[in-house]
Amino acid sequence: MINFLQRSWWALALRGLLAILFGVLAIVWPGITLDVLIVFFGAYSLVDGFFSAAGALAHRKHDRTWWLFFLSGLAGVFVGVLTFILPGLTALVLVILIAARALVVGLFEITAAIALRKTIRNEWYLILNATLSILVAVVLFLMPGAGALALVWMIGITAILIGVLLMAIAFRVRRWQPIDKPRIK
Repeated sequence: MINFLQRSWWALALRGLLAILFGVLAIVWPGITLDVLIVFFGAYSLVDGFFSAAGALAHRKHDRTWWLFFLSGLAGVFVGVLTFILPGLTALVLVILIAARALVVGLFEITAAIALRKTIRNEWYLILNATLSILVAVVLFLMPGAGALALVWMIGITAILIGVLLMAIAFRVRRWQPIDKPRIK
């Protein structure tokens, strides 16, 4: 895992830079950020659902489970249309999805930090990053309707903090030296 992290330190730095950029844009244009997220989600769901349903219909003679993909496609089209008809509901669901993602990412990062604690120094950066993600998830789960714009600002601030931490991790990983392990004689 250490070799992978050292070889791809630049990816961590890029993730950090993108998180900072996203955070700044979310704070500067919270309404636009939320609207764009909703439109992208709706468009993606609509197009993905259409192609899934069309592909299922095209292969219905060759695949006995075509109807599963067809129903999945119809669900995607339905959610896409619903997104454009009820954007407020979509915003609430999107907040819950963001919270779920933040929770899962946070838990995996804590697991990685624990796994690496005897191998690297300053694993607390990763634990702090993960804790921030989990805290955001908890707040979003507890107050999903507290105002989507306020949540966008909170997400923006968190994205900036996570971005800074990811960049700090990236440049620390770039200089990592293995911890000397005591030799058993």
